[in-house]
Amino acid sequence: MTEQIRIKDASQHVDQEVTINAWLTDKRSSGKIAFLQLRDGSAFFQGVVLKNAVSEEVFATAKEMRQETSMTITGVIHEDSRSHFGYEIEVHDIQVVGESEDYPITPKEHGIEFLLDHRHLWLRSKRQFAIQKIRNEMIRATYEFFNNEGFIKMDPPILTGSAPEGTTELFETEYFDKPAYLSQSGQLYAEAGAMAYGKVFTFGPVFRAEKSKTRRHLTEFWMIEPEMAFMHQAESLEIQERYIAFLVQSVIDNCEYELKLIDRDVETLKKYTKLPYPRIRYDEAIEMLQKADFDVKWGDDFGSPEETYLSDQFEQPVFVLNYPKAIKPFYMLPEAGRDDTYVCADLLAPEGYGEIIGGSEREVDYDKLKAQIVAKGLSLDEYDWYLDLRKYGSVPHSGFGLGFERAITWICHLDHLREAIPFPRMINRIKP
Repeated sequence: MTEQIRIKDASQHVDQEVTINAWLTDKRSSGKIAFLQLRDGSAFFQGVVLKNAVSEEVFATAKEMRQETSMTITGVIHEDSRSHFGYEIEVHDIQVVGESEDYPITPKEHGIEFLLDHRHLWLRSKRQFAIQKIRNEMIRATYEFFNNEGFIKMDPPILTGSAPEGTTELFETEYFDKPAYLSQSGQLYAEAGAMAYGKVFTFGPVFRAEKSKTRRHLTEFWMIEPEMAFMHQAESLEIQERYIAFLVQSVIDNCEYELKLIDRDVETLKKYTKLPYPRIRYDEAIEMLQKADFDVKWGDDFGSPEETYLSDQFEQPVFVLNYPKAIKPFYMLPEAGRDDTYVCADLLAPEGYGEIIGGSEREVDYDKLKAQIVAKGLSLDEYDWYLDLRKYGSVPHSGFGLGFERAITWICHLDHLREAIPFPRMINRIKP
């Protein structure tokens, strides 16, 4: 009986007859031979149909099939050094499973809005396949890294009664007889987890009602948010850089084919696995920007041009340390000897991708944290449970948040976050 395989396993069956369930992505023919471009969700490769080696019915089927027709094919695997994948199948038989007519995404160029309108189909293309496979590898590697580091995963609520970041950029809904919000961060709940279990991480969707149309913003995205008890910021930075290097190395090791499909330079990625990453203070960053004629002053937050310039000065991701209090959230620990900065850091990715991680050491003193909540104009009633964490055995603790789509966009060298998530949600898009 002919063995049924997936395309990704073709290398194990060279010169063997196999059966594959697949879809047709494109085809061409020249008289006595038809070339079928095939995919099965694991990889893409070519099927070759020789007129003299198959029945008239099979050859006619090969020539007449339309794009995205599904089929079961039987044939012999051969090496093919000309392709990214390295193998092809000499087709002996074709059984059509599902016809396809007038598939809207053709091999010609389409505008981005058209492709996003057809995102449910666009996901089938080679580039989108590769990006989502790399995303999947980064998810797998994330769990491996934090499990190996002794973290446990905990799941914070999606619906909350307050804003962890203390902003108004929230999606509000009615929770029975009171307002509730889609979570913009799981951090505060992760801090509770750290006080219970030592080291935890969250990994889930978060929501920001920012009216932004930049290539760095989505209204729904995924965050990885670790929190660590008995840990100062310096130790947290070491975990952050080891985590990023681990993600990059895992993609290099396990996504060679997918990186080829998107033409990502592996040698460039290898530079990002070298540790430690450089560190500069916010004060130094301001001086660098001013010397480069940027119109910035101390106390300003950085936008895309500033982050791009700073990251361009280094070959690896760079930490910018200790930002002004005025531009950061209330829960951070003030820097010793300074009354204007927090013990915090942003990690800027190279190649113009900007901030991918934000983190800090957290304020541990009950009275000081309470004062910071009041100073930000936030409700003490909403944060009473969070203050409790400082009443019952408070300890030094640190944490950070990584925007998962931003990290994918950087590692894959994409132009926009919209390709880094299966179904992007943006200010002007909630369908499909």
